[in-house]
Amino acid sequence: MKPRRLRNTPTLRKMVRETRLDKSALIYPIFVIEGDNIKEEILSMPGQFRYSVDRLNEVLTETLASGVLAVIFFGIPKEKDEIGSGAYAQDGIVQQALRYTKRNFPAIYCITDICMCEYTSHGHCGILEGKEVQNNATVEVLANIAISHAQAGADMVAPSDMMDGRVKAIRKKLDDNGYINTPIMSYSAKYASAFYGPFREAAGSAPSFGDRKSYQMDYHNTDEAMKEVLLDVEEGADIIMIKPALSYLDIISNISKVINLPICAYSVSGEYAMVKATAAAGFVDEDGIICEMAVSAFRAGVSMYITYFAKEIARFIDEGRIG
Repeated sequence: MKPRRLRNTPTLRKMVRETRLDKSALIYPIFVIEGDNIKEEILSMPGQFRYSVDRLNEVLTETLASGVLAVIFFGIPKEKDEIGSGAYAQDGIVQQALRYTKRNFPAIYCITDICMCEYTSHGHCGILEGKEVQNNATVEVLANIAISHAQAGADMVAPSDMMDGRVKAIRKKLDDNGYINTPIMSYSAKYASAFYGPFREAAGSAPSFGDRKSYQMDYHNTDEAMKEVLLDVEEGADIIMIKPALSYLDIISNISKVINLPICAYSVSGEYAMVKATAAAGFVDEDGIICEMAVSAFRAGVSMYITYFAKEIARFIDEGRIG
């Protein structure tokens, strides 16, 4: 057997590919900010923007035209408070974005991030007592955020807070209010990562004191990820997410061998920023790096991929460069 025989032509190489990508697996993150006529480029993420609802038409039109049919919304409110009340307000920024999208772009599948860090004055992902995030009090608020998003039109909710028991609470809240068909994509293994820096600048969500290591995971741990995932499966999660993607392919691979649920990876802001910075300096082939990173996640076992490069990847699939 000579393996090189199957690498001889582009057509043959595509025929024998073990890993294939499809645009239906791509999810594009969008930052929505309160205000009017706003399209602000994010300094740490060149090519990514904060959009007010009245400017969403531009990005949603581009996304739909690329063939990417799913987005995940992150909200940036004008006002923040200790309890993150803007996250579950009926006229909150994500709720506004959902109503606009469902009215004007019904073909787009809307996922929403369920967390409090963008809405709290202290930047932590929950309710504080002193300087400690209170798990159970936070879970109650997260369930209220989820139901407010479902009422505004969310097709799927995605809790990213890493509180214990929040999937169970959200599932009960959704079911009790008639949203039995609204799936939960749980950020089950979300690591306390340095890769989140650009996102925190983009969303204004950096903690004002301390860090999030008491609730996000220690990146030294693999068995703990399995424990977190299995707990979320037991509580009723429909999709499991691993975050970040690039440095946690081993976690994705391990989990894909054990559970029988779809797995999503989030290629986070730091991954995007590194590609942009090194490409701008002329050190790497940007398109090639984007393709290689995406394929690595699918090769590890994901069936869904959240990425700021979703539109570019869709184009590369059309061009036959990956897929």
